[in-house]
Amino acid sequence: MIPSFGTRSVFLALLFSAGIQNVASTISISGHYKGKVKVYLNTTASSSSVGSAYFITNEPTGNYVVAADISSDGQLTLRSAYATGGIGSHVVAAATGVTTGPDGLNSQGAISVSAASSMLATVNAGSHTVSLFKIDENDSANLTLIGEPISSGGHFPTSVAFNNAGDTVCALNGGSINGVSCFHVNQTSGLQVIPNTTRYFPLNQTTPATTGAGGTVGQVLFSADNTQLLASVKGLLPGPPALVGYIAIWDINESDRSLSEDYMPITPPENGNNPFGFTRIAGENSAVIAADTNDGFTIFDFTDGSRSSSVDVNTLGAICWSSYSPKTGNYYMIDAGGAVFEVNIDSNLKGSVVQQYNSTNMVGLFDGEIASLQNNDFLYILAENFSTIEVMSLNGPGKAQQIQSLDVASRLTAAGIPISSSNQGMATFVKSNN
Repeated sequence: MIPSFGTRSVFLALLFSAGIQNVASTISISGHYKGKVKVYLNTTASSSSVGSAYFITNEPTGNYVVAADISSDGQLTLRSAYATGGIGSHVVAAATGVTTGPDGLNSQGAISVSAASSMLATVNAGSHTVSLFKIDENDSANLTLIGEPISSGGHFPTSVAFNNAGDTVCALNGGSINGVSCFHVNQTSGLQVIPNTTRYFPLNQTTPATTGAGGTVGQVLFSADNTQLLASVKGLLPGPPALVGYIAIWDINESDRSLSEDYMPITPPENGNNPFGFTRIAGENSAVIAADTNDGFTIFDFTDGSRSSSVDVNTLGAICWSSYSPKTGNYYMIDAGGAVFEVNIDSNLKGSVVQQYNSTNMVGLFDGEIASLQNNDFLYILAENFSTIEVMSLNGPGKAQQIQSLDVASRLTAAGIPISSSNQGMATFVKSNN
């Protein structure tokens, strides 16, 4: 039996009764955007707030980070939105060259948080920049833009990642100038380029990126021990042109944090081809589980490949995003067609589907992230053409259930923040005293 998410719950009374306060100030950074610096969707933090969930609007008229309070029961309350100082963008179709589909960046990790340094980084795909914010540890929905957005080192950045210490962030570019670039995190002045970290892919891409033509990037991530930088590239089979997807691995120099000049491409085992978002496998330094739009999910063993495998899943659409729950010990693979697959990986790196949770009342599911609170883990997913955030309580292995559907589109529109269907990313921050 396949459990459904259940009846949709939209808290209209809360949304319309909550006060909206606009801050009448403007920002103009790098000549890309001029508009409100921040908008308060609720003027005070919830007394039960234990952290925040964040996503970006990714609009071409101005990109915002949107923050929602996480309460002790895992449910969300929209709090604030902050201009990044850059603009968003959207992939285009190979056949027509015009904007296509609801997924604007075709990536995971458009926004990233470091609990170690209380910092947040996000891409601005339309202005080819990365922005850095400081998170207020006492009120995590309160963000401060640090410095100015910095060039991402290429075109159309789609994913960012912090190292364990939170003092380095790397960006993945997917446009006509594609590859990675890394930055020092200075909490006073902002991001600073790390020499010899701008490395390129030989992808024949456009700006903005063309989807359906193969060779689109997926996500950037550090290895568990921070000695390597990983990035996924989706393939296209049978083509034309035929392209096998892979995960690129650069070695990181311990002394100066530079990247090796060349990367090692690790291709998936048979049947896998399109590694999209991926997650480190707990307890392993050299293994990840990757969502694969070609079959279901792929386990990459970077030691010798002997434990790598691709698992075929009867998806509703395409599995694109992944996240890990320390409480259940399982991985949650998000299907854009409207399902979440809970996956267990054993000590031999064999993966199997534990449970499938179908969405019965939503158009689709997209980027997601898990937050670990004191008593439970919760999965937050952008959904319904990016107009809501769906919240799932991960009560135990095979026991997840939907507990909230938070309307974000109407609140942002009412606050005067441009929003269509381009919202991207999902990241969470949990207070240390939770």
